[in-house]
Amino acid sequence: MQFGFSSYSFYQHLRTGRMSLLEVIDWIGASDATHMEIATVSLSPEISNDTSTLDQDPGFVQEIKTRAADQGVTLSNLVVPADLLGEDAAKNMARVKRHIEVAAALDITLFRHDVAKWAHRAKDVAEFEALLPRMVEACKEIARYAAPYGITTSVENHGLLMNGGERVRRLIHLVDEPNFKTTLDVGNFMSVDDNPVVSVAENAPYASIVHLKDFYVRSQYPGDGWHHTPGGTYLLGSIVGYGDLDMRRIVRGIVDAGYDGFVSIEFEGIEECLMANPIGLANAKRLFAEAEAAK
Repeated sequence: MQFGFSSYSFYQHLRTGRMSLLEVIDWIGASDATHMEIATVSLSPEISNDTSTLDQDPGFVQEIKTRAADQGVTLSNLVVPADLLGEDAAKNMARVKRHIEVAAALDITLFRHDVAKWAHRAKDVAEFEALLPRMVEACKEIARYAAPYGITTSVENHGLLMNGGERVRRLIHLVDEPNFKTTLDVGNFMSVDDNPVVSVAENAPYASIVHLKDFYVRSQYPGDGWHHTPGGTYLLGSIVGYGDLDMRRIVRGIVDAGYDGFVSIEFEGIEECLMANPIGLANAKRLFAEAEAAK
């Protein structure tokens, strides 16, 4: 198991300019982590609108590669948002493919993309079923484009449409490409009121990489800044291990599935990130060690 961070865990400081991506790499290199995922949205001023230009800046790509090598940080995964169902689907598909080429230039072998906007929520199962063939076709096209580069592509359980354990597994089986898997985010299942203990255990065999994310969970309105799920639950990001998710059982499901790859801390809480991230990393390592010892 290799433990590290998503660059999104440092979004508080990347957004304000307090840290650059190269400085994040330096920080990770000096920590107890071994790898970093690059989430392109962490290079944008707005979470909901990825305006990053990594695919247009080969000089910066080379700087990232050199800095990571100098710091002994493995670049594990490139994470790119994409709406492949809307009116700009062709434009977004081309952008995804350019980022696959960026991943190859960085010697990154894992690539995660979306299929729809985060807030796209099917009004009923019939709408989801109608959209599913288009999602399958898009994922097939991307996986086949990435295959000659030796890259495994994935869709994360993310947002309101392609989320929930069963939906993700259906997509994987229908795409049916050997280099197509899932980025398994243990916390995101909560966004669609899915039981993360159950869905993580069921989806772990299909994971290319794991995101550890924790939430504070409330049943009544606690104040501003909380995410409200379709089922009426309120969520707020927390330090990994400090929230209300049953992280021990979740981690046990990952270990019992035989997963032994990259594990990324994806922190999106309100605590100061340079304080929160080392604590989350230490908690993650301890939780996995406990689960391994209990086998």
